[in-house]
Amino acid sequence: MTEPRTAIVTGAARGIGAAIALRLAEAGHRIAVVDLRVADTERTVDAIIAAGGEAIGLGADVANSDDVASAMVRVVDDLGAPTILVNNAGILRDSLIFKMSDDDWDSVIGVHLRGAFLMSRAVQAHQVAAGWGRIVNLSSTSALGNRGQANYAAAKAGIQGFTKTLAIELGRFNVTVNSIAPGFIATDMLRETAERIGMSFEDYLAGAASEIPVGRTGTPDDIAAAAAFFVSEEASFVSGQVLYVAGGPKA
Repeated sequence: MTEPRTAIVTGAARGIGAAIALRLAEAGHRIAVVDLRVADTERTVDAIIAAGGEAIGLGADVANSDDVASAMVRVVDDLGAPTILVNNAGILRDSLIFKMSDDDWDSVIGVHLRGAFLMSRAVQAHQVAAGWGRIVNLSSTSALGNRGQANYAAAKAGIQGFTKTLAIELGRFNVTVNSIAPGFIATDMLRETAERIGMSFEDYLAGAASEIPVGRTGTPDDIAAAAAFFVSEEASFVSGQVLYVAGGPKA
């Protein structure tokens, strides 16, 4: 029987984050659904509550230390001390390096890396006090390099080093830290990418699927399943790992 705990999932208004929040709620955990605007969290929160779970929505910029501190107070007051954290919040500002602006770089690094740092630093205090914890960080196959994504690739590669370091530091407190590196997952974010390059979403997905060994693109539920494993008691001896969920092998 899974012991109900308080979990925070960032970037959980839609897509992968929403799927993870719903999956962890199904396992009995209380969920803090965090996204940039609280109004955007309502659909995920309502879905969790409709299924019999417990959830609150919070608006916070994870790259802002004041926002993170305020969110943490609210989580503790409303749901109890958080011992599960899924750092999923992310943005894209794709551009070739010669066209990439300072803001394109800083905003992506800020949300992905600074955001994961601020959230993890805040939550680890509760995990250490409880003598139990799970942190799951979202990386990407782009960490291996991807044209037009110098900022995103650097951030996602950084997430992997961050994950391994926290696993070393927090392991003695019974806290595991792992990373999921999704491949091509059909989300609204990629729908926007397809629109930007002038392709239909269907053609974009079909083109990607043709290059994936299992012959299909991924879904948010594929990533949620991996997150649920890392959070589980069965994964207590798995830490510092990067799991590529990409329909085929990655280096």
